[in-house]
Amino acid sequence: MTTTIPHWFDNKPFSGTSGNTAPVTNPASGAVKGEVALASVEDARAVIDAAAAAFPAWRDTSLAKRTQIIFKFRELLNERKGELAEIITSEHGKVVSDALGEVSRGQEVVEFACGIAHLLKGGMTENASTNVDVSSLRQPVGPVGIISPFNFPAMVPMWFFPIAIAAGNTVVLKPSEKDPTAAIWMAELWAEAGLPAGVFNVLQGDKTSVDELLTNPAVKAISFVGSTPIAQYVYATGTAHGKRVQALGGAKNHAIVLPDADLDLAADAMVNAGFGSAGERCMAISALVAVGDIADELVAKIKDRTDTLKIGDGTRDSDMGPLVTKVHRDKVASYIDAGENDGATIVVDGRQVQADGGADGFWLGPTLIDHVTTDMSVYTDEIFGPVLSVIRVESYDEALELINSGPFGNGTAIFTNDGGAARRFQNEVEVGMVGINVPIPVPMAYYSFGGWKNSLFGDTHAHGAEGVHFFTRGKVVTTRWLDPSHGGLNLGFPQNN
Repeated sequence: MTTTIPHWFDNKPFSGTSGNTAPVTNPASGAVKGEVALASVEDARAVIDAAAAAFPAWRDTSLAKRTQIIFKFRELLNERKGELAEIITSEHGKVVSDALGEVSRGQEVVEFACGIAHLLKGGMTENASTNVDVSSLRQPVGPVGIISPFNFPAMVPMWFFPIAIAAGNTVVLKPSEKDPTAAIWMAELWAEAGLPAGVFNVLQGDKTSVDELLTNPAVKAISFVGSTPIAQYVYATGTAHGKRVQALGGAKNHAIVLPDADLDLAADAMVNAGFGSAGERCMAISALVAVGDIADELVAKIKDRTDTLKIGDGTRDSDMGPLVTKVHRDKVASYIDAGENDGATIVVDGRQVQADGGADGFWLGPTLIDHVTTDMSVYTDEIFGPVLSVIRVESYDEALELINSGPFGNGTAIFTNDGGAARRFQNEVEVGMVGINVPIPVPMAYYSFGGWKNSLFGDTHAHGAEGVHFFTRGKVVTTRWLDPSHGGLNLGFPQNN
């Protein structure tokens, strides 16, 4: 019998009333491993209502108690993160070591949230006016919704919910229906850590669930990660219904390699950043910009390394696993077809891969495409797969213009041994996260994660101090205790004196 993956609220599973489900597959075998419940509007409202009901008590729970529970969650996660990694591999397809890395990066935000007390401190001014004190507070916004993508079913939710919960909010997490089990596993862990019922909830589903989160007046804020068109929709709909929204969108990340760079280091980095997690990362490098006369040598080095990669089931001795669904695999393959038809050179062809996995798995190997031009769809579109395109340019200025003229601004990197060029690049490039000889510049939890241009809708990035700011709102209290000298009527505007 197939397993039904439920919703979660009030610290227990909830199967829902709609009766609608969607299949969840193991990408390495193509087999259906379960059915995820798809919420009706009534189901979604039941989960949201649980979060709303739990908010007043959680808001008023002491900061010390909240922190103790987050510490406990951190300890449980650290002890059992291997379980979560195996779940991720079974539904997403990434290799177990990569899944473990995902969990560990998410855990960094949990650890950051353990220190929330320092970041929630307000300010106080004594005797701002005669016998008048003024203080500032940061308070939770209320129930918040998190809409997360398939590619990081643990890490991306953990960008948001540890900080939201630590700050005193309640959470409704809507995971991707492609790999929904990680969210339930984390909900169970929160319950084991002692989190009160209704503080962390999971709403499974599709657009019905998303739209209820975006329009329900009980939900005060939305955090989203996904494609740019959906990010635009989430931002427009959520803000139209009075919510604060941070909507992180798509990417087309470029890496510039200058002629003075260490080409062996750059080749290693391009393989790692282009093909890790089968390219299903918003920070993956998909466009390699080779400057000057280094392209032939660099492409050869990348090909040599790519040819050594083992493609197969993520639970085996593999470097790269399958893509998440057959539909997505076929879409990515169609871009390779288009690049070939447009005249690009297919140096390594992932369509020919012989994978160590099920015959019905969603396999597509690493693909290296040279002589790509900026009018080809393989360059213009976010492919979200293991496809690395090489664009040849003559100068740094031409390379920079490629990045700055594009619609996205999520991540980028430059490879060089010239400190002046690197410093100029970090100043001039119009991108939110920049790597210098670092191919995937994902910031630590105490810095913020977020892009520019069509890679972010809203003005607040994820985690770090910006995350704390997003999940709290300011309040200023002006206090004067009874003083007979300030009695009597005075209809004038208050003045400081």
